[in-house]
Amino acid sequence: MGDIVVKLYNETPLHRDNFIKLVREGVYDGLLFHRVIRNFMIQGGDPNSRTAKPGQALGEGTLGYTIPAEFVPGLYHKKGALAAARQADQVNPKKESSSCQFYIVQGEKWSADRLKMIEQRMGKSFTKEQVEAYATVGGTPFLDGDYTVFGEVVEGLDVVDKIAAVQCGAMDRPVTDVTMKMSIIER
Repeated sequence: MGDIVVKLYNETPLHRDNFIKLVREGVYDGLLFHRVIRNFMIQGGDPNSRTAKPGQALGEGTLGYTIPAEFVPGLYHKKGALAAARQADQVNPKKESSSCQFYIVQGEKWSADRLKMIEQRMGKSFTKEQVEAYATVGGTPFLDGDYTVFGEVVEGLDVVDKIAAVQCGAMDRPVTDVTMKMSIIER
């Protein structure tokens, strides 16, 4: 559907290095964006998606390891954030990340009042920078501090929007497969 260029953060070296390793090994080539929720995120990286049949449930695939959480103040879920998927808190209290599954935030814009409600309900506190970003570019503020953000889209937010707009069926899987191919660009 187009090109998406992401910048990986040096502040999250475990996630950065793992992602680079998987891209270099071709792990992501031919995989699907298997979970797409408009105004929320697009998720991919499930190795089981490479040979998935139409309508097959996806999202449980792994490479057999997890990555320790790397929560860094100042790295948050604004639109275009690249973050690691993970299992739920009940089975993953350390909030360790998936070895391979990731998502890119599409999100939505948030008013200051809505952000205050999230702060109160979830016991979070947003910086002025976060409030500004969530009000102007949007994002998913309720995920901050629970999932590791390890990069951001620097080109191709329009492609994220295109993918987020596809028709989806059961379990938010696109009706027509959206595949990925990745490469490293040295800049």
